[in-house]
Amino acid sequence: MPVEMKLARIIISEINENQVVFLREVDGDRQFPILIGIFEATSIDRRVKDIPRPRPLTHDLLVGMVETLGGELDSVLISELRDQTYFASLRLRCAGELIEVDARPSDAICIAVTCDPPLPIFVAEDVLEDALSAS
Repeated sequence: MPVEMKLARIIISEINENQVVFLREVDGDRQFPILIGIFEATSIDRRVKDIPRPRPLTHDLLVGMVETLGGELDSVLISELRDQTYFASLRLRCAGELIEVDARPSDAICIAVTCDPPLPIFVAEDVLEDALSAS
């Protein structure tokens, strides 16, 4: 059963190549980090801080396309941890059907926080256990 998580913290460092987002369990204390790139981290940070953008950025474009085409963004699922790499899906509803689209966790999280209200983020229990044992 997937565990609902929320974005707990973003760490942006100008001296490191990898940035970090922390996901924390909604109804618990477990949390874990995911390393992401600087562009994704700053995009997530801008949305969390509600910094205005004069034109749509890539994640805004994706949200707008799904909505314009009649789909509804549903949630994010981080489903696998393999060779220190997380795998995620962006889940959307189209014509009453739940569809999962492969996505990098950083992009999926950015889309989740771009939506209003933000999409729920779920992590598979085995992924959460593996992430906690690795950190």
